[in-house]
Amino acid sequence: MTDRTYPHGVPSWIDTEQPDVEAAVGFYSGLFGWTFEDVMPPGSPGRYLIAKLDGQDVGGMAGSQGDAAEWNTYVAVEDADAALQHLVAAGATVLSAPADAGEGGRSAALTDPEGTEFRIWQAKRRLGAQVVNLPGAWNFSDLHTANRGVAVAFYEEAFGWQVDDLGFAMMVRQPGYGDHLEATADPDIRARQSGLVAPPGFEDAIAWIATKGPDEPPHWHVSFTVADRDRTAVEAERLGGHVMSQNETKWTREALIQDPQGAVFTASQFTPPAV
Repeated sequence: MTDRTYPHGVPSWIDTEQPDVEAAVGFYSGLFGWTFEDVMPPGSPGRYLIAKLDGQDVGGMAGSQGDAAEWNTYVAVEDADAALQHLVAAGATVLSAPADAGEGGRSAALTDPEGTEFRIWQAKRRLGAQVVNLPGAWNFSDLHTANRGVAVAFYEEAFGWQVDDLGFAMMVRQPGYGDHLEATADPDIRARQSGLVAPPGFEDAIAWIATKGPDEPPHWHVSFTVADRDRTAVEAERLGGHVMSQNETKWTREALIQDPQGAVFTASQFTPPAV
């Protein structure tokens, strides 16, 4: 099986910080069928677990410093130190300078001009999420912003993204990503998408931008693919989570879920329109 790689500027990894790691393991293993590998050396002060689906990396889980739980999104970069300088020049603020994560890679945390946190990841041994868009795996990360214009201007400068306003949503594309996928991890991507009523350039889609709700802060929001939205919602409640809302779009049936410690994510069932 070909390892999945991520070009510069493509979201490549997600992780969650949780006050009670063992409780979070119980919730997400029950909801998505994940198994976990602790990758921190013995005696380390913190914990970092790799979540796996059928043996392939899905995301990460770490202990949080306080009481808050949240999901984080990482964007792939070729050189974390050089990328940091470029991002700061584009208007980002540094939260933590680039640092090695063992042999896995090198990362840093920043905020965009609106104060929304995002992270960058220079892959070494850990290339990023190895299974995506399957039930129980990461689907997309969406930027929820109060000012779409400011957000678009920053991220286009920061990572070379192109943003298309489709009316119902703003699609973020990294030009050439579809070519990369076709040549590496997903050789059938264009053949598969030819059967969908997909917007032009969908093979290059890497994220979405939406206007944030009135009661939520600007943030990068994580969505997971599920086979059955309703069944996932019932299971989330059974495991101690809270279904905050449910809705249907032209392409999906979704549930907004808060896990037992407060991290919020979307469970998304893909229901494309007929051709």
